[in-house]
Amino acid sequence: MDLSELRQEYTKAGLERATLALDPFKQFEIWFQQATSGQVLEPNAMQIATVSSTGRPSLRTVLLKTFDEQGFVFYTNYHSQKAQDIAQNPQVVLLFFWKELERQVEITGRAEKVSSLESLKYFTSRPRGSQLGAWVSAQSNIITSRSVLEIKLNEMKNKFKEGTIPLPDFWGGFRIVPDTFEFWQGRPNRLHDRFEYRMQQGQWDIQRLAP
Repeated sequence: MDLSELRQEYTKAGLERATLALDPFKQFEIWFQQATSGQVLEPNAMQIATVSSTGRPSLRTVLLKTFDEQGFVFYTNYHSQKAQDIAQNPQVVLLFFWKELERQVEITGRAEKVSSLESLKYFTSRPRGSQLGAWVSAQSNIITSRSVLEIKLNEMKNKFKEGTIPLPDFWGGFRIVPDTFEFWQGRPNRLHDRFEYRMQQGQWDIQRLAP
């Protein structure tokens, strides 16, 4: 299949150094709010790339659940492939792609586990079905059929039919602590605007990158 004629011109906006916030977390917040108000489908969806102990890369989509100047937090099973990768190599990359705004944000940094208290606070805010799902799925493990999950779900419903559902000891959050940000705005003729924030000697240095 020849896809050479499949292309899209990006014309919605531009990006200038003078309009950027000095703090990349603030710039991300501005863009995130615009993505939310711009009817982007799941603006908190982000791709996270990890690398295994053998150097094999892996990429998947997760949901950002909170961010501040400490970093970007998502939750997962600590036995999952991504968690195993992070245990061996905590350096990761996040990518947000907001196609409706013709924008991307790439964030590189170090992943670290959040506290059990922080994980518990988020876990108890989830719908009961999602709480049960965390107990049911041995994430990334091979299963013979979907019925395995359905049987396990019924077991968990019976086990926790009364009272609150406890936080699994194998489930919790990771915080990505950034060292670089790149803000990408699509432009005509593939001459996109790209600005990188890089931590240098305790402060953020901002540079324009060639598209």
